[in-house]
Amino acid sequence: MPSKKYPDYEGAEPYFALVRSALGDLVDGEHFFDIVADDIVYEVRYDLGWPRVIRGRTDLMAQFRGYVGSIKLSSADNLIANKADNGRVVAIEYEVHGTILMTGAKYENRFCSILKLEHRKITHWRDYMDSHAAWSALTASAKLS
Repeated sequence: MPSKKYPDYEGAEPYFALVRSALGDLVDGEHFFDIVADDIVYEVRYDLGWPRVIRGRTDLMAQFRGYVGSIKLSSADNLIANKADNGRVVAIEYEVHGTILMTGAKYENRFCSILKLEHRKITHWRDYMDSHAAWSALTASAKLS
């Protein structure tokens, strides 16, 4: 269900909902942006358009604004969540499915994210993905069915 609080980010809502459900009662807040700390460090381990390190909730929201301007997700699934360090670290594996808006190309990707939680918020995020899948979708020149 689209967030009334963050309507500009509807294109990533399946991802946001999956992350929120993966963390359950380990965090406080209804939406993804509510469960990240103001000073979050969001680190990506790939070079495909995002900065390698994003610092702060405001900058993270700006990056996601660009994401939803390029990709619309239709679903996120196949979640596997593993908790460590008494729930202070959570590793999540998941898949996202959607469309590259500029070309209509199908977007399918797999991720593994390592999250550090403090004071019931995400304070650090380290993201790994199938870079080849992303590159293939982003460089497709025509709609693929």
